[in-house]
Amino acid sequence: MRIFVTGASGWIGSAVTRDLVAAGHRVLGLARSDASAKAVADAGGEVHRGALDDLESLKRGAAVCEAVIHTAFVHDFANFEANCAIDAAAIEALGATLEGSGRPLIVSSGMGITPGRLGTEDDSVPANFPFPRRSEQVGLSMAARGVRAMVVRLSPSVHGDGDHGLVATFVRTARERGFATYVGDGKNRWPAVHRFDAARIYRLALEKGASGARFHGAADEGIPIREIAEVIGRRLNVPAVSKTPEEAVALFGMVGRVLAMDIPASSALTQQRLAWHPTGVGLIADLETGRYFET
Repeated sequence: MRIFVTGASGWIGSAVTRDLVAAGHRVLGLARSDASAKAVADAGGEVHRGALDDLESLKRGAAVCEAVIHTAFVHDFANFEANCAIDAAAIEALGATLEGSGRPLIVSSGMGITPGRLGTEDDSVPANFPFPRRSEQVGLSMAARGVRAMVVRLSPSVHGDGDHGLVATFVRTARERGFATYVGDGKNRWPAVHRFDAARIYRLALEKGASGARFHGAADEGIPIREIAEVIGRRLNVPAVSKTPEEAVALFGMVGRVLAMDIPASSALTQQRLAWHPTGVGLIADLETGRYFET
């Protein structure tokens, strides 16, 4: 199968591309720059020049492929709402191109829709959900338009070698400020998943998933944030310090809001429905290898 992958040069998308190619699929990967094009080619994909906000380039890529996997997102949290609007427009353009064809469209989303309890794949996004990202709602709406639409919800920590996401940000901030951070008593929990385990979900969803399905990229169901902070502190020889939610936002911006959330999540239904079984190391074990602390 030939698959159009947005974000094919990124942290998730490049792993998705490699997994698809290793399984015998062909990948057409969106690339905005020469560096991105090289990363797509190095991962085994064919390069499609374009950008997330260039809707015509997205439509051209989707039109010549048998499926679309959308992993791209502009991770600039200072302009989060504007980037969410770009994301929604991109999904709409991709879905419109696939309309009536029955071809798969897999979009990426996040956890956190059931704070305070273990979330499952059968939980839908509440109407009053406060975060402006609407990838899941827009993506799944395509099912009514003759698209095999599915969602992969990713843990806030998708970890592994080369991680530059949230946990890597917390490590860098702890090194710069001389303390690791958790909020309140630090008992709030995060799910986590290894990058290569997450990538495999996209391929299995493509091969086996039903239209309208939601899948969870979560191997660790819920790690207390204080435990993460204490490992970071011990590794850097700095204290792990409690902050108020307001102080966390001052330190990290919008990410500080996520740091305070209690958002455990199960992947039991994903494992059952896709025969997906995570094999990568857990987040704490990954931190303990020391790679996150190499300067």
